[in-house]
Amino acid sequence: MSLPLPDLGAPWWTPYAGVAAKPLAHVAAGAQAHEALGAMPSPVDLTAGPLRFMPGDSAPEGEAYEAFIARTGGVPTRHNLHDLFNGLAWLRYPRIKRRLNEVQAAQIASEGVGTRRGPLRDALTLLDENGAFLSAPSALWRALLARDWQALFVTQRGLWRQARVEVFGHALLEKLAAAPRKNLTAHVLVLPEESRNASADFEALAAQKAFSREWLATKPFAPLPVLGIPGWCPENENFSFYDDSEVFRPRRTPEERTTRMSCKPVQLEAVRPAPI
Repeated sequence: MSLPLPDLGAPWWTPYAGVAAKPLAHVAAGAQAHEALGAMPSPVDLTAGPLRFMPGDSAPEGEAYEAFIARTGGVPTRHNLHDLFNGLAWLRYPRIKRRLNEVQAAQIASEGVGTRRGPLRDALTLLDENGAFLSAPSALWRALLARDWQALFVTQRGLWRQARVEVFGHALLEKLAAAPRKNLTAHVLVLPEESRNASADFEALAAQKAFSREWLATKPFAPLPVLGIPGWCPENENFSFYDDSEVFRPRRTPEERTTRMSCKPVQLEAVRPAPI
């Protein structure tokens, strides 16, 4: 089965320029996703040895995906864009992916898979699937955290020349490859203040306490509609692009977060059959 390969000229693929071209060329030539990724040098050692990419059905039934990776060093990879892009993320961010796998596997070993992930595994999954990293001047960070979209994308627009966004989540990359839509929103990891500037080394963060279990469990994310980023969508040159309140939503107040719409069932009067 051939895969619809992405346009590496799109801005969200810029961080992957050094790792994506060869695997994608192998896939275009007919290789399976795990074969194409496996043709690249292993980017990192796990506890079980160098990282490897394996066929998608490699994990035994009943063993959690993350636990299997931690135990064997092998990443089960199906022949689809989702798993292919996951492999590219391993090649580009090996230390971060290793750290997330370590924490996931330890949590599974401690508490089991269960029917619910819990706050920590929820946060890890959000970052892995839909996360992004941002390095930017403090004014952009303030606007992002306040969800002040006019300041972020219009008033302070020139500051984006000093900013860098890197899409980490492979599910978000898949959505961008399939059909970029205005409402595609990344979970930006809200880094410690000293790591927010434009020279931030995201890979180095994996070795810092910023990636502790306790910190990640707080779900330290901020929403960022990625097609609002200057240069990521031609339509956003017209600032009316940002008037869509269904996408560029203001931060809710505590009262709004706790208020729920009440829809009480209405007791309908029984309808008596008409007399014959």
